[in-house]
Amino acid sequence: MGMTLRIVWFKRDLRVVDHGPLLDAAESADAVLPLYVIEPTLWAQPDMAPRHWQFIHAALQELDAALSRLGQPLVIRQGDAATIFRELAAAYRISAVHAHQETGNAWTYQRDLTVSAVLREAGIPLFETRQHGVVRRLGQRDGWSRQWEGLMAEAIRPAPDALRPAVGIRGIRLPDLPGELTDAPRQRHIQPGGRERGLRVLQGFLEHRGIGYSGGISSPVTAWQSSSRLSPHLAWGTLSLREVVHASRARRQSLRDEAASPERRRWLRSLRNFEERLHWHCHFMQKLESEPRIEFENMHRACDGLRENEFRQDRFDAWCRGETGLPLVDACMRAVNAGGWLNFRMRALVVSFAAYHLWLHWRQPALYLARQFTDYEPGIHYCQFQMQSGTTGINTLRIYNPVKQSRDQDPDGVFIRRWIPELGQVPTRWLHEPWTMPEAVQRDSGCRLGEDYPLQVVEHEQAAREARQRFTPIRRSAAANAEADAIRHKHGSRRRPAPRRTRPRPQPPQLSLFGDDGHEES
Repeated sequence: MGMTLRIVWFKRDLRVVDHGPLLDAAESADAVLPLYVIEPTLWAQPDMAPRHWQFIHAALQELDAALSRLGQPLVIRQGDAATIFRELAAAYRISAVHAHQETGNAWTYQRDLTVSAVLREAGIPLFETRQHGVVRRLGQRDGWSRQWEGLMAEAIRPAPDALRPAVGIRGIRLPDLPGELTDAPRQRHIQPGGRERGLRVLQGFLEHRGIGYSGGISSPVTAWQSSSRLSPHLAWGTLSLREVVHASRARRQSLRDEAASPERRRWLRSLRNFEERLHWHCHFMQKLESEPRIEFENMHRACDGLRENEFRQDRFDAWCRGETGLPLVDACMRAVNAGGWLNFRMRALVVSFAAYHLWLHWRQPALYLARQFTDYEPGIHYCQFQMQSGTTGINTLRIYNPVKQSRDQDPDGVFIRRWIPELGQVPTRWLHEPWTMPEAVQRDSGCRLGEDYPLQVVEHEQAAREARQRFTPIRRSAAANAEADAIRHKHGSRRRPAPRRTRPRPQPPQLSLFGDDGHEES
């Protein structure tokens, strides 16, 4: 069998800096085999899409280059991960496998259990390291925030000086697309992947764009620049969360050393708000880690049967295409279909509209947007979807008024006109409620309702009233409230209440999936 190997299994951690498993393996006397497995069955899952692979592809190319500079290129294998580990164990003397813990979808969870069993059967220890604040087998939430802070305060681990090469072990060439995706169309416009891109995005945010974070991340007109845009890099691990926390705190410290000025105050307020939201990244992932059924079932079981049997495929299809007749909703859906990203408030708007106005059970919309979001992070995605759909039992019903949001967040119609060219010549007076356009305005603007642009699929105010009425019996039920108390005890935040102040503390959004800005009731 020759040399003794330590395998470093890369998954959602595509970097060499602040990578505990890689550094631990490199500090041993063994040869190091950095391994990435392309798993066909994973890419056949309904939440995976070419957009994810295109981001990962660029990250893997950079990871391979970085590992090669350390003395050992990345080895890529394709197939069932458990089978591949079984084959490697039969062919080589493996002293250990090192990996980061992952809070993924149900498929990756079962995959990890199977791989663990294969390694245990072969007598190979598996060392898993935390890279987020998620705690495996968490008993209760008390003290969770303190442990998160402790993990983030630890020093960033450097890349190894060198790797002892695993001589003679080869993999396959990195394919443009995994076999299961070869027939799917490539996305033309996505946020570029790779660690170097991630570092530039982080630097640009902390040195230039971030000044507009506070106040600039709600509107889809300004959010593309004011938001951090770090979410896909955190989701796929080209940057570690700890790196981002350290960099933000270093920037805040440098600002504190500057002379007082309005610009300095804006920067400090924006970065403080940004870091508050970073805390919620792992808060939501912890929920799925602690209760994996959230990916498939209502968190609040009192909501079972509320929407499931009334799913309207025609409404769902219109929502997916951005053809509901509500301009801001449609512009958001077309934007995310084209580019794979949307700011938090607009994500909350389209989910709220699907859940309440269209009365769609959250599971199919969640899968659809999982495929659209470049920054898809399962641990955050399903918890946020349930929160915005009203099925957590512990959050206020967030029923966004799509017309009010349109007027508030895109008053001049800049975003709407960009993504809905059919409305390009419609006067602003009619743009937010085009169904009110007189016939003459439709003719003059070249936008005939029902022909060039659809009429609204539902009357939004009436639909919102009906949704509230349907939830009322659940919210008043003693049994449902008792269940909600149990959910709150298991999953609720333990942060102490903020001191009274004039501006409310931002509500708990997250960074890696639903964007990195807050939301209010509307």
